[in-house]
Amino acid sequence: MTSFSRISFDPVFPWWLLAVLFMAAAILLAVAYWRRSGGTTWRLLALAAVLLALANPSLVREQRNPIPDVALIVVDQSISQRIGERQQQTEAALARIEQKLRGRPNLEMRVVRAGLAGAARETGAGHLLPDGTHLFGAIRRALRDVPDRRVAGIIIISDGQVHDLPSLSKDTKSVVDLGGSDPAGPNSAGPNSAGPVHLLLSGQRGERDRRLVVVKAPSYGIVGEVLNLTLRAEDSQDSEGAEGGGAQAGRTGLRLRRDGGTTDSRTIAIGQTRSFPFRLNHGGATVLELEIDAGPDELTLKNNRAVLVINGVRERLRVLLVSGEPHAGERTWRNILKSDPSVDLVHFTILRPPHKQDGTPINELSLIAFPTRELFQDKLDDFDLIIFDRYRRRGVLPNIYLQNVAEYVRRGGAVLTAVGPDFASPASLSRTPLGRILPSRPTGNVREIGFRPLPTGKGRRHPVTATLSGIGAEDTAPSWGRWFRQIDVDGVKGDILLRGAARQPLLITARVGDGRVAQLLSDHAWLWTRGFEGGGPQAELLRRIAHWLMQEPDLEEEDLRARANGSQLLIQRRSLSLDNADIQVTTPSGEVHGVRLKDNGRGVETGSLVVVEPGLYRLADGSHKAIAAVGDMNPLEYADMRASPKKFQPLLEHSGGGAFWLADGMPDIRRVKPDRISRGRGWLGLRASGDYTVSGVEQTPLLPGLLVLLLFLGLTMLAWHREGR
Repeated sequence: MTSFSRISFDPVFPWWLLAVLFMAAAILLAVAYWRRSGGTTWRLLALAAVLLALANPSLVREQRNPIPDVALIVVDQSISQRIGERQQQTEAALARIEQKLRGRPNLEMRVVRAGLAGAARETGAGHLLPDGTHLFGAIRRALRDVPDRRVAGIIIISDGQVHDLPSLSKDTKSVVDLGGSDPAGPNSAGPNSAGPVHLLLSGQRGERDRRLVVVKAPSYGIVGEVLNLTLRAEDSQDSEGAEGGGAQAGRTGLRLRRDGGTTDSRTIAIGQTRSFPFRLNHGGATVLELEIDAGPDELTLKNNRAVLVINGVRERLRVLLVSGEPHAGERTWRNILKSDPSVDLVHFTILRPPHKQDGTPINELSLIAFPTRELFQDKLDDFDLIIFDRYRRRGVLPNIYLQNVAEYVRRGGAVLTAVGPDFASPASLSRTPLGRILPSRPTGNVREIGFRPLPTGKGRRHPVTATLSGIGAEDTAPSWGRWFRQIDVDGVKGDILLRGAARQPLLITARVGDGRVAQLLSDHAWLWTRGFEGGGPQAELLRRIAHWLMQEPDLEEEDLRARANGSQLLIQRRSLSLDNADIQVTTPSGEVHGVRLKDNGRGVETGSLVVVEPGLYRLADGSHKAIAAVGDMNPLEYADMRASPKKFQPLLEHSGGGAFWLADGMPDIRRVKPDRISRGRGWLGLRASGDYTVSGVEQTPLLPGLLVLLLFLGLTMLAWHREGR
């Protein structure tokens, strides 16, 4: 609190009437002086005393409480601020500013840290990493309760790479919206005048950097088709006051790695745009990592890398269904496969060998001959899945064609055999070259007795059967209807997911080479479709078997994956055996975190990790590895990471602030009047508005009435005395 004194006038008559009286008195005194009348000076003093008394002067003493101005210090904590010694420079500058401003009278200092990697967007929580460095949203929030006149100034400690600078025009009076309750947006300026904006630049002058630019990349593609990736490598060198550029000559190494696998090394000319063709070899997300060699005097390697996530889509799944003979479950297979819009089905039912003549009427025969050579030799690899439904040897398919099918599986194909009594007969497929890849062989025994399919321990964890409707808890039986026929087998190679009568294997899955095979050892699954004894999830089961065979990523029984959800990395491990090992997560910056997962009893273990930076997260548990892309893989922040004041120059000039390189030393900080220059060589200014509130007023009259009366009479008597001499 301070005291301030001033003289105040509260005239008895209006000022214009006092002015008239003053002019009249002046004229009379002028005439008296012209006639050289005696005592005129004393009359002048007497009239002056009267006029001054009519003006009613008083001494006013005010008790004033100064209103402190607000100096906002904004600390940029974006990704580019972690390069070299920028972070150390920033923290040292902040400490010096706090030391200089702490305790200064009539000044409030506010510190805001903004642009932090992992912070939520200004427009809503749960979204990671705004596209680029955003500081001015935090500035608006920090000064929302401060009138424009009280803003002493804004000091921004940054490398100059900010992406939400306010737009300016000739009518703009403020560089940021300081007090509006409904700002027009992050790039709009407010209507009022605010203090100067100063930039303290971290980093060094003349920095050089090489970066990889993804000019064009697909976000999705058809599996197996050729896609094009367009890239460019750029070298750049900056100098203060120039646009920045550099020699675009020579070549650099380019490394491409798909899904964390083998690295493919190539070269690319610097400064030239080049296309690289590639193919997606599986459905779902493919993570493509790209990296170029470091340049001379490289500023950072962060923008030498790029990560692309490309979703693979299968155009159509082609399935060949070969039925050995008509039976009640044949149409069930056909209906399930035809109901899937992503499946192209080719279905043949072999009623008799071509050489057999049994007098069947022509109108009951097939319109076309069975295209054995075309299907099982010429176009065999075009199919994603081959199903043999109660097929038995009839001489239609020579062993050479069945050998082709076995080789097709080893190359990555898929075969499902849904067998009936024929599998236990001498005409069984197990007695053909195809039998070498089948996961079991028949004993010759066919059980025709009622039984309910029961999941095994692996079956309760395998994605094909773990979540089937009605499977129930581990200690309860499934609520499924019974089947009445099963073929006994031995020599099982693979995973038994369901058991049937006498706990014999009912559903077996196995891997052969790069492909997969499965066996359903009963032809009574159709009873579930008919709803017998409550039925069961037949369509669900058969569809999952088919998609597992076609290597659908979501049905992998041994799998580790993760995905970003807001500020969390959700981790999922699927395994047929319970694994208590922690997941080791390596962040983009190289830190390693251990994550403990929780098992749900259905073969899936889940956990989460709070993520604080964008980039590629690598996961491993000793047996499995995975990678997950979090946030923007190629953020705007990486477009140019050189320290430069260019983007800020229009804003600084508009507000009256200046740019200072911290490498040159910390500038002095001064308080200046609002109408004075706010920057100079080696110093920056914070405006002092001088605003205050009045808490008390004391008013004392300077000319009491009695004193004025005595003074007037005394001066008048002196005038008469002088005139009478």
